[in-house]
Amino acid sequence: MDIFALVMWPIKFAIEVVLVSWHWVFTQLGLPADGGVGWVLSVVGLVVVVRSAMIPLMVRQIKSQRMMMELAPELKKLQAKYKGKTDRYSREQMSREQMELYKNRGTSPFASCLPLLVQMPIFFGLYTVLNEAGKGLAGVGLLSETMAKGFANATLFGARLSDTLSAQFSSADPNVAVIIVATILVALMVGSQFFTQLQIMGKNISPETKASPMFKQQRMVLYFLPFVMVFSGVAFPLGVVFYWFVSNFWTMVQQYVVIRNMPNPGSDADIARIERLRRKGKLVEPEAIAAEVSAAPVSRQRQQPVSKKRKASATKPANAAGKPSTSQSKTGASAAKPAASPNKPTGSGSTQNSAQGGSGQNPKKKGK
Repeated sequence: MDIFALVMWPIKFAIEVVLVSWHWVFTQLGLPADGGVGWVLSVVGLVVVVRSAMIPLMVRQIKSQRMMMELAPELKKLQAKYKGKTDRYSREQMSREQMELYKNRGTSPFASCLPLLVQMPIFFGLYTVLNEAGKGLAGVGLLSETMAKGFANATLFGARLSDTLSAQFSSADPNVAVIIVATILVALMVGSQFFTQLQIMGKNISPETKASPMFKQQRMVLYFLPFVMVFSGVAFPLGVVFYWFVSNFWTMVQQYVVIRNMPNPGSDADIARIERLRRKGKLVEPEAIAAEVSAAPVSRQRQQPVSKKRKASATKPANAAGKPSTSQSKTGASAAKPAASPNKPTGSGSTQNSAQGGSGQNPKKKGK
């Protein structure tokens, strides 16, 4: 067993488990076991299982795209910093600083390609399973020889899933059904891929990102990738092309939902979403949010109850610092009274003085 077969063995085993399981389900629902409809629907079930398992990767791809949008102004400044510097040291320094930016933000420019890279082994695994089934060989797992022959001979509108479009061009007696079905499937596969990428780049990209050189490179990939898919669709069996088309259709619907409900900030889709929410009256304006935040009561911590002893101990330092207590204030008041009354006669003294004053009010008269 060569290295490629050793690497593909677990992938082929998993593909066979999914295909045979879905085929059993459709057989229990009443479809004939040796019919082509059951196997075609099993390929659709394989797409559902694979793409459902890839939803976390899709979420990571969306986050990576948002991070790349936030990094666009910093990358533009970095490119302006090294503009005109073509020496080796400047280029290496620019690459290091770019990688440092990606590392600090936890993203990578290749994260958007991760779902496609993960699906490539599935394509090759399904291609290997169909190729071996067309030769009448059993699979590595649950796909027996009888089931392999049924899978290879399953037809889609009169064309077998194991047939290829390139084989019909070199055949002396080509199958017209295979040519028509394969051509339609390849056209649908390329068209769905192109429409999905055009939808992302046309509606879900901010103006800052559109002005960056990276966006121009992505647009080149947009027009270059369909030509690659045309050659792949001609060489691959119809089962793989059908899987590719259904997977692209899944991606197209998924991107439509994501762009409509969670568009990138500043993009055309984001502006359309804001207008749509404003027409429905569901848009929360920033001024309303600020007013609601300012009008919200300030939460205060509840004051803990204090015992009488703690209150008394808390007042003692205050008294020692200069605040007189009740007894001290009384003593001070009593001590202040004599000090304030030397010029003021008291009780009997005042009577005596008044009597003396009465008798001696006019001393001159007494002398007379």
